[in-house]
Amino acid sequence: MADLKNQIIEYAKECGFDLVRVTTADDFVEDQEAALARIRAGQMDGLPWFTESRVRRGASPQELLPGARSIICLGLSYLHNEDTSVGRPSQPASGGKVARYAWVKDYHHAMKRRMRDFVRGLEESLESPVAARWYVDDGPMLDRAAAARAGLGWFGKSTNILTPSHGSWVFLGQIITDLELNADAPLKKTCGACVRCIDDCPTGAIVAPYVVDNTRCISYLTIENRGAIPRELRPLMQDWVFGCDICQDVCPVNRKADPPLTPVPLASTVAGNDSAGAMGSLELVELLEMTETEFKSRFQGTSVMRAKHTGMQRNAAVALGNLGQAQAVPALSRALFDGSTLLRGHVAWALGRIGTPDALEALTKASRLESDEGVLEEIRTALAEDCSLQGALGLEASPPS
Repeated sequence: MADLKNQIIEYAKECGFDLVRVTTADDFVEDQEAALARIRAGQMDGLPWFTESRVRRGASPQELLPGARSIICLGLSYLHNEDTSVGRPSQPASGGKVARYAWVKDYHHAMKRRMRDFVRGLEESLESPVAARWYVDDGPMLDRAAAARAGLGWFGKSTNILTPSHGSWVFLGQIITDLELNADAPLKKTCGACVRCIDDCPTGAIVAPYVVDNTRCISYLTIENRGAIPRELRPLMQDWVFGCDICQDVCPVNRKADPPLTPVPLASTVAGNDSAGAMGSLELVELLEMTETEFKSRFQGTSVMRAKHTGMQRNAAVALGNLGQAQAVPALSRALFDGSTLLRGHVAWALGRIGTPDALEALTKASRLESDEGVLEEIRTALAEDCSLQGALGLEASPPS
């Protein structure tokens, strides 16, 4: 059994995985109860697919693979050699930030392809079939629970899995198998008294150690959320347009993360650019004005597709409002009249934030032409807030007629 496990570990590394640990196929009882409590508390609202039945299924390896005996837990680093230090590549002043995991090509494909090749190669080596099912985070498996129990890493207070060698910059995968393997022990590590991730989360999404309110998380707001971003959260989102890395950027464990054995190809190569910075920052006005065809051509095969065309335009508008650059007003003004209903509402907010005479002129004109009541409310609020600010500064205000 020990020889087989060593063989599996070595072969997993040959397949390009950075981390390999093993746990039992026992149910994840405590993790199931924690996940169900989050759902019932409304902290997973906005993710209709994350249901109680899904959690119960994902907590039971035997239900996912009858006869399961072990779970092989895998970690794949998504850092690149140019990006293993603290900080991010420099970005233009009008650029919007993208979470690091989206700098590489769609990780679901990268992970599943390597796991499939791993299982097939293992069968060839053993000269016998291996019953196996493999999962990334798009399946029901409680991936972080498995990783923690296997000792791949430990739960950080941000709820990310922190690994000793690669920090939290890892994709997690699990292969449930009928092979009987010696289980690894969980790590005896914690975050101690550190609360950097909690203190530095701009939206206050980490409401307590190990508890994230999904509805306040920038990653949720920019990706899974299909509707309007709550007005009170928009100023807190800074210039993030897809996901967020703040809780990982400030984590001390991530400061000396090892580079990957075999880097995952960068998503930017889709556009013919091999630089991490090319995907780490997206030109906001360009993003705002992209057609759906251009959006698909640019981002096909990347995680950015999850946010959809309209969602990324909405995110760009919010980021432009937070940056407050007057040069963005012409593009925002065009979108105020030509964009989707969802986009027009966020553009109105952004123009109100910028508050130049041209921005106010566009808002005033739109207040007379707009027919959607929700967008009208955004326009009126933007104008009213701007007039209040002008009044407080002793400036002449010109409210809409």
